[in-house]
Amino acid sequence: MSDLRNYISKIKKNKELKTVKTKVSTKYEIAGITAKVDGSHAVLFENIKESNFHLVANLVGTRKRFALAVGGTENNIHEKVIFAIKKAKAPKVISSGKFQENKSKNLFSMPIVTHFEKESGPFITSSIAYVKNPETGKQNSSFHRMMPIDKTHFSIRMVEGRHLHRCFVDAKEHGEDLKIAITVGVHPAISIAGAYQEQWGKDEINIANSLLDGKLTLTKLPFTGLNVPYGSEIVMEGKILQDKTHPEWMVEMLQTYDHERSQPIFELENLYFRNNPIFHDVLSGYSEHRLLMGMPIESKLNGDLKKAFRQTQQVSMTNGGCNWLHAVVQIKKKNESDAKKIIKKTFESHRSLKQVTVVDEDIDPNSAEAVEYAMATRFQADKDLVILKNVRGSSLDPSSNQKKLQTAKMGIDATRSLSKLPEGFELAQIPKINKIKLEKYFK
Repeated sequence: MSDLRNYISKIKKNKELKTVKTKVSTKYEIAGITAKVDGSHAVLFENIKESNFHLVANLVGTRKRFALAVGGTENNIHEKVIFAIKKAKAPKVISSGKFQENKSKNLFSMPIVTHFEKESGPFITSSIAYVKNPETGKQNSSFHRMMPIDKTHFSIRMVEGRHLHRCFVDAKEHGEDLKIAITVGVHPAISIAGAYQEQWGKDEINIANSLLDGKLTLTKLPFTGLNVPYGSEIVMEGKILQDKTHPEWMVEMLQTYDHERSQPIFELENLYFRNNPIFHDVLSGYSEHRLLMGMPIESKLNGDLKKAFRQTQQVSMTNGGCNWLHAVVQIKKKNESDAKKIIKKTFESHRSLKQVTVVDEDIDPNSAEAVEYAMATRFQADKDLVILKNVRGSSLDPSSNQKKLQTAKMGIDATRSLSKLPEGFELAQIPKINKIKLEKYFK
């Protein structure tokens, strides 16, 4: 079965999971431990002070585990994701689900984590919302943070103009509350698909099914009539109230605080969970959060640029740019104008980008040191720099004009000029260095 437990077993076999049996608290302690292992292994907490549930964190916090989630390797992640988007297929639907083993009306049975000192409260950060598109009748799934207000109500953050918000506005205009379902604790391929912003009217769950080789099964819920993954650990169904809001704010993917907003309220109708349920927590602004949001965009950029420019070798969203604001494009340069054309196309493909650096094929785009080396040895600021002023940027960037959502962007051509002899840029190599094993010499 393609569920969270199946994936946890896989990463455990790959020695990518650590288990914590010591009693821990949802207030700051779980977040602190997760932050300490950032970029390293996933963590399964089995003894939580405030709940009988288990909790897993840092699930896809590395590219290696992200690749395991999509059934690929670090070298073919993008191909796997792009193929799944192109060949998305609907899962089968049945009437019952594993999550229906238990039922409750109290959301505080879950180990909802308080992460940072100045946030408005604890948040569910892995919650995926499912809703029916009023125009097409098809479902949509997307990530939305949720803050508990009381045992049957959450605030739910919806970005204005995004798909769930459009469905909410439509329901409100018709004088109706919006029925939705929420899952917590699903196979990360479902989370990855839910983080991807598919076109209006298309269902992201079909991408997840493709990533899982057609092995995903859905269950139809009784109250909402919506379909959710059969093997979900936790499922909530209810409605977003048309006329009630609650203030909330939390840390975003840049590790900075969002400003206070009044957000609509979700009213719980049913809470289902499996026996011995596993809650999934995503630590905002850290590796898992950034990779979940950024890697689908990185795959899209690879697809867009390789289609438009055959000389494109690889696109990488950098860790320093929070896997969202900065990109490096590796190319096999043919013409002097290649880099600037590619810079333009890259900005067009992902509007939140603030900096694009183009490097040659001998430079590793995933190495910050190698990219800086290319800038040091192949970039001339008076002719290789592109500046864009007062253009649409990311709402997450605190240095931008937040009212107008405008920013300045920079493109850097760090490729070798074709007018110069390549010999002057050749990186020196030591023959047979890869065959040298240091343990043979240092005993």
